[in-house]
Order: sequence, then C-alpha cells, then structure tokens
Amino acid sequence: MLHTAPRRSSGRRAASQEDSRSHQQSRLRILDGLRPLAALMVLAYHFITLRDGWGRDPGTFSTPVYHMSEYGYLGVEVFFLISGFVICMSAWGRSLGEFIASRVSRLYPAYWAAILLTTTVLTVYPKVRGPGGWETVLTNFTMLQQGLGVPDVDDSYWTLFVELKFYVLFAIIISTGVTYRICVMFCGIWTVAGVASLKAHDGLLSFWAISPYSPYFIAGIAFYLMHRFRPTALLWAIVMVSFTLAQHYAQGRLKMNLGAKAEWTPDWPARLIILLAFVIMAGISLGWFDTVQWRWLTISGSITYPLYLLHMYIGFTLIGLLRDQLPAPAVLLITLAALMALSWAVYRFVERPLGHRMRSALTKSMQEIRYSS
Repeated sequence: MLHTAPRRSSGRRAASQEDSRSHQQSRLRILDGLRPLAALMVLAYHFITLRDGWGRDPGTFSTPVYHMSEYGYLGVEVFFLISGFVICMSAWGRSLGEFIASRVSRLYPAYWAAILLTTTVLTVYPKVRGPGGWETVLTNFTMLQQGLGVPDVDDSYWTLFVELKFYVLFAIIISTGVTYRICVMFCGIWTVAGVASLKAHDGLLSFWAISPYSPYFIAGIAFYLMHRFRPTALLWAIVMVSFTLAQHYAQGRLKMNLGAKAEWTPDWPARLIILLAFVIMAGISLGWFDTVQWRWLTISGSITYPLYLLHMYIGFTLIGLLRDQLPAPAVLLITLAALMALSWAVYRFVERPLGHRMRSALTKSMQEIRYSS
C-alpha cells in the first residue's frame, strides 16, 4: 500500500502528473541557480582565503572581501541541502536499478575527466603540489579512495565520498519503495544515529552517520516532502531539529576550515549563512520561487559540477603562474574565466555524451539482472 500525506489542495485530487512534473521543473530552475552560487562560495574560500596558489596570504584583496571569503566553505553545506531535496525527488517512482544508473552516469564522466586534467596539470606544473603516484591516481578513478585511505588527487573530492554514502543509505529506502512514511522514518532514524554516533565510539556508526553533514541531507529530504505534498508540523519539526544540529556543528566546521584563525574569527556570519540557506530552501518548498523560470539558471547549473571538480588545484596552478605578472583581482578573474570555459567543455564534450551512453548501458544491464533473477 502506498502511504502518502495530504496534498496541498484539500477536498479534491492533486493536479495531473503533467502539472506535477512542470511544477517540479520550476523548482529545479531555482535549484540550478543555487548550485553555481554554492560553487562560487567554495571558489572564493579556496582562492582568496587559502594561500596555496599565492604562496603567501593574498593580502592584496580588500579586508571585507578577504573576511567574507573565509566563510565560503559553507557552499559545501548548501550543496548537501540541495542534494537531499534533489535525490529524494529524482528517486521517487524509480527502481533501484534506475537510481543507480542515474547516479553513476551523473557522477563519473565529469569526475574521470577532472582526474585526467588535474593530473596532467600537476604533472606539467608541479609548483603547487605533485599529482601523487600512479596507484593514487588509479584508485581515485573509483571515487572510493577515502574509504581505502588513499589521498585525493584534488582535495575538493572529499565531498564526493560523503555524497556516495548518502546515496547508499537512500538506496536502501529505494529498494523498499520510496513513500512519504518511509522517508519520514528515514529522516528520524538518521537523525538519531547521527547524534548517537557522537558518544557511541563506534567507527561503523560514525562512518555512516556522517554527523556534521547529515542534518543538511535530512532537511533537504523534508523540504522536498513539503514540496511534493504539503508542509506539516512533523516536517517542520524535522527541519528545525536539522537546523539546530547544523548550528551545533557550525563552530567545529569553522575550526576545521580556518584552523588557528578560528579563535579570533566570529562565527555569527557562518550561522547566518546557514540560516539563509534553510530559509531559501523553505521558500523553494513553499513555492515562493515558482515564477523563476530563467533558462540561464539551468545553463549555469549544468557546468557547476565540473567547475567544482576542476577548480581547486588547476586554479591554484593558474594563480601561481600569473600572480607575479598581474594584480590579484585580475589573476582571480582570469582564473575563474578559464575554469568556467574548461568546465563548459567538460560538460559539453564529456559529461553529456558519455553520461548518456553510460546511463543507457547501465539501465540495460540492470534490466537484464531483473529479468534473469
């Protein structure tokens, strides 16, 4: 039996499937717009706050810009909020095989291209750091290197392993059938597990609970349930608990990213950014942005994933090559423009064609497993 919550419109059936799909696509427009914003936050943190590319603290930027960039690491948390929403939405009505084919074909083509390009750049210009040995590079192609204790070719890849763990957990839900009740139970159990893992001293529980980041995935799922059905007290309670936990981890995340500087860096901007991210996601779930249908949001969102994968050490290398020839703002603009052009090329010539072929091949393989069992 399919368990559902009351739809937004009471006293009659919900809108047709066609209207529902159109409604969800309008949500995706604004979500596509959030992705590049989150990516630019991360880029600002890496290229302005960190000294890797500059060889020194990049003090040539204005003090307000420098201090604002210190909180750019929270773009990762924004990505996780979006991911909870989008994964729950994309998994609804899909089989486990379809979900696996969709995720693998989405994640790996651009990721493989990023590894090859980053390794090439770091081999030719090892000024910032080397690419690591061949075993490190080959292991990175699996996206499982963190679980095996192997370094990332690019440090920004750490978030992908967090995403993979979320996908595995949600795949369990998909295997049982995605319903409103199951999703709510999943959010509750994961929340409890995340809190318990802090004191349980259980490595396996901590590994899967992903405590500092799970509140964002969980809140994203709850926001999608509001979007698909309607807001309820229970869903708001899930969101508020997740928000409270996110605020609890804010100070630790500040120390993780700023190190000793966190001692004299105020944490209120980080807490405010987290609040704004939750408010925007609440607005998306409640329909505040339904009229936002700008196509350029989808276009900009399409290159965000390769931009995130490519930006860090290729960007550091470009900054290192240009820093003594041009003013820092010019170096930053040229680096950003080059990375966006490269990201578009990866999306256009690798991610789209290879992803389509992979998805078709994997879908066919999953169907063969189903029919032969």
